[in-house]
This record gives sequence, structure tokens and C-alpha cells, in this order.
Amino acid sequence: MEKIYTYEPGKVREKGKDRMRFELGDTMVEGGADTSALTDAEIEAVLEMYPERWKRAKLALLESICRRFAYEPDTKTGPLSFSFGERAKLWREDYEKLKKEVALESCSVPASASGGSKKPPYFYTGMHRNRRT
Repeated sequence: MEKIYTYEPGKVREKGKDRMRFELGDTMVEGGADTSALTDAEIEAVLEMYPERWKRAKLALLESICRRFAYEPDTKTGPLSFSFGERAKLWREDYEKLKKEVALESCSVPASASGGSKKPPYFYTGMHRNRRT
């Protein structure tokens, strides 16, 4: 199967592969696997896994990128050098930041996620106040 790497800046407004590439900073697709972190198929597969959870899909893709680039060493040949460690560090920082954000959001459950029930949320502001005082 041929690996395809595409990016259309005009489609960034739509939630899809191109917007995800834009948000991840993985837009240099001209060099294929040499310049891109993810294939179109990888991005589309993860978006299908999390159709209504954009940040969770982005987190999964960032985790994949971090694992992929974690082993790449910095390389220097004469005057040419590649700092792959710096690139991996940036991906890791983005991953850690988004991981915290997704964890915080998962603490609150919207009414639609609870099946639309009218029950009050389990945790709420003031739940530990003593009403008898």
C-alpha cells in the first residue's frame, strides 16, 4: 500500500485531516516520509476512532509521533546537522500540555453524555457545604 501525504490549506476550516495536520504542525508533505510525521491514512483512521472527540484524536496522534521520534538521534555530518531531539522535545511538550487539558475536560460530564438524563451531576460546586449550619 502506498503511503500518501497530502495537505490542502484551504480545508483547514473543516474538521478533518488537513485541519489536524495544521494543528499538529505536520504540513510539510512535499518530502513524503522524510518531512511528514504522519500519513493521511493514519490521521484519518484516528479521526474515525474518535469522531466526536477532536482533542482525544489529536492526543492519540501526538502520542504516536512522540513514540516514533523518541529514538531518533541528533546527527551531524560536516557542516550539516539535524537536531531530531529538539523536534521530539517540541512534540512531547505539545503532548503533555494536551494530555492535561483532555484530563481536565474528562472530569466534567455533559448532560448529553449521560444519555440526556435530568439527574444533577455527581460533583457540583458546594457539595461539601454543611446545610445544617
